[in-house]
Amino acid sequence: MTVENILLKFEAPSEQGMGSIKQRIYKVFTERHIDKIPQVQKYLTPQQIFDIKVVAAVLPFRVNEYVIDELIDWEDIPADPIYQLTFPQSGMLKKGHFSQMAALFNGNAEKHEIKRLANQIREELNPHPAGQLELNVPKLDGEAIPGLQHKYNETVLFFPSQGQTCHSYCTFCFRWAQFIGNKELKFASKEAGQLHRYLKEHKEVTDLLITGGDPLVMKTKHLIAYLEPLLSPEFDHIQTIRLGTKALTFWPQRFVSDDDADELMELFKKISNAGKHLAIMAHFNHWKEISTDIARVAIKRIQQSGALIRSQGPLLAHINDSSEVWARMWTEQVKLGIIPYYMFVERDTGAQHYFEVPLVKAYEIYREAKIRVSGLARTARGPSMSSDPGKIEIQGIVEIKGEKAIALRFIQGRVANWVQKPFYAKYNEQATWLNHLEPAFGETSFFFEKEFEQLKIDQK
Repeated sequence: MTVENILLKFEAPSEQGMGSIKQRIYKVFTERHIDKIPQVQKYLTPQQIFDIKVVAAVLPFRVNEYVIDELIDWEDIPADPIYQLTFPQSGMLKKGHFSQMAALFNGNAEKHEIKRLANQIREELNPHPAGQLELNVPKLDGEAIPGLQHKYNETVLFFPSQGQTCHSYCTFCFRWAQFIGNKELKFASKEAGQLHRYLKEHKEVTDLLITGGDPLVMKTKHLIAYLEPLLSPEFDHIQTIRLGTKALTFWPQRFVSDDDADELMELFKKISNAGKHLAIMAHFNHWKEISTDIARVAIKRIQQSGALIRSQGPLLAHINDSSEVWARMWTEQVKLGIIPYYMFVERDTGAQHYFEVPLVKAYEIYREAKIRVSGLARTARGPSMSSDPGKIEIQGIVEIKGEKAIALRFIQGRVANWVQKPFYAKYNEQATWLNHLEPAFGETSFFFEKEFEQLKIDQK
């Protein structure tokens, strides 16, 4: 049955219902419910279950029944990419940290002892990378605005409090600190008024990115409160509204069969009809995520609302570190009308040591994937590091006057004048992040470093 036929059956229900789409009620499992997941009991060994519990005491764990039943191949455990994406593995904690926590579990430690150790470990995992707390939070009337980030001149990020969770959690998530219950580490705002006031005062802002967590865990009525006011003439400078979401992977029912799914589609249409560009920034890590009927119906409904879907996601060991996976994913996305947008480098936070891919290898995977696809699938930029000074893309490996180097450029920068400027780092096959790189060709520093250091001083 084609997606169009399934969509038609949904919009004009018959006795057969939605074709091959199974009606579901959202059911979620957290670290407290690991033993209640039927597939865990059937397919995992006692040691594997123990490992999940140990790691989930430190890194957040949440998975829903749709992911468990329809996306994970339980006959391919632990290699299955969606299993790796959602279920903690022992290697996601460094050996010393895992041993410490495992010892508490084996000794039947009290909950407060486990929590104390978990917090100690988390402090070592760089909970807020890329200057999110120190440099990104803007001020209104001299006071910092919680839940707002303004790193790049034309783009503001907003973290609505109702959207600071997800339908399931990614094990690699660079925003894991949002989900551990520590208010000091959490970005969130309940104040739509503060957002609107800030945007009124900053006419240079053209793009608003609603992010999280996942803003599409919110009820549509909350999204309306944040977004509908932006359709008035005083916000004409806001040209694009972006919604960063993993819902197309973890709960596509949000766009199809949730109680307020139709209301959400009407909101999307209203935004598009008002002349705003509405971009669904869909996080995808593997082609399996868009292989289900419900996901494809959700994609079609979004597109029919006038919104555009762009795809982005990091390159991850154990999940998608091959050119074949990326080429197939980009090709499938283009067939579905999704625009490939970014391949990211795994950020320097959380379980980075488990998922990271060396920058040189990341570039090789990216290049080989591009070779395999047509021009329409070559819109994805990358591999890109979302680092303190900005988004830095690896452009290639070069040799100049006998010296091998990594060619880089800014896609986005804290200083707009850095954008598109090429620069070079010494060739390093082990480097996985910007701070591992050194300037090439006898330079003592990268061109932006002095200005960036002054910027940090000025913002203190």
